[in-house]
Amino acid sequence: MDYSSFPKHDVLCIDMRSFYASVEAVRLGFDPMQVLLAVVGDVTRPGSIVLAASPTLKEKYGISNVSRFFELPQDPNIHIVQANMADYLHVSIQITQLLHTFAPKEAIHPYSIDEVWITVNGLEKLFGDPFTIAQKIQRAILESFGITSAIGIGNNKFLAKVVLDLHAKKSPTGIASCTYEEVQEKLWPAKVEKIWGIGSKLKKRLYHLGITTLGQIAQSSLPTLKKHFGIMGEQLYWHAWGIDISPVFGDFIKTKQDSYGHGISLLRNYTKEETLVCMLELCEEACRRARTDRMAGRTIHLGIGYDQMTNGGFYRSKTIASPTNITLEMYQVCVQLFEHFYDGHSYIRRVSVTLTNLVLDMETQLDLFYERSKQKDIGYVMDNIRAKYGSTAILRASSYTNAGITLERSKKIGGHWA
Repeated sequence: MDYSSFPKHDVLCIDMRSFYASVEAVRLGFDPMQVLLAVVGDVTRPGSIVLAASPTLKEKYGISNVSRFFELPQDPNIHIVQANMADYLHVSIQITQLLHTFAPKEAIHPYSIDEVWITVNGLEKLFGDPFTIAQKIQRAILESFGITSAIGIGNNKFLAKVVLDLHAKKSPTGIASCTYEEVQEKLWPAKVEKIWGIGSKLKKRLYHLGITTLGQIAQSSLPTLKKHFGIMGEQLYWHAWGIDISPVFGDFIKTKQDSYGHGISLLRNYTKEETLVCMLELCEEACRRARTDRMAGRTIHLGIGYDQMTNGGFYRSKTIASPTNITLEMYQVCVQLFEHFYDGHSYIRRVSVTLTNLVLDMETQLDLFYERSKQKDIGYVMDNIRAKYGSTAILRASSYTNAGITLERSKKIGGHWA
């Protein structure tokens, strides 16, 4: 592969190791790398997920982020901590602010709450070569927050991320690098499931073709990969050669919104009547977000998942004549879909609603036979009240019933306690 025509940057991918567990360990005064500590989504539920485990707990007992609370060993030395997402978000933002002392904001791309890319092109005179910069960032994060980090260095985001996962996290220094010229040596031997972006379904399809390593993807023909995987096959091919042309500078915070949706996995079986209450609250939140961005949508989607005994459900949509961000209009369409496709007897455990096919709110039409403008105004007034006094400052009466979900969700971030 001739890499001369491809962009060559100095990109760092930084991962805060066992982030949630590390934040809690520091708060409790423990060494994050030595303490036995588990962060649980909801300590009142035995089936709740272990969101994070300290490195020592992972190593000693094999605890992972898919383990359940009841699976934790009965070891009195293990500290069980209730997840607090607000704290983790706060620390994540502070770490990003710290990175602003190393590079301008357009060179920093947060990928998740505990991972971030930072492009350090041209910073040699200020901080040294990329490896030295990585060391300084590691030291700054440790001294400021008590959190250990691992850093991958590459010519692009893909290389930085993959060498982080494959090598940096296992390195004694917590730092590893990979250039274009080192792809065959450092990345090709890796199993495909270890590569960022390749999930279990894609792994099975690759294995079915006899492809088990990244090197085998690279040695496959591009037409063959495109035949079996479409556009994804082309991405697999170029990534296997270490090539990624995604931008490394820009405004990575602002993203284009193409839908407004909300969904929930219910903690118990819901009846038809209870599901309608839940559906109304989800429509309220989806429309609130659309109104905040001054957008409206023509297509309304409803997803319903049944309980484990039935193990079914449906996902249907309907396009309406006039775009909407009015809660009751979206809700009425969802009710129509629900009445038409619901089997009439199954209990329900998952509900989702989504508004797509978006246009600017100013493009929506008024109705001569329906006071639509008043309905829109009511929505915006309710949004303003909630923005000023909190998300639960004004609610529908149904939200206070046992089927309501808004009060409980208001205490959480990302489905976990705030």
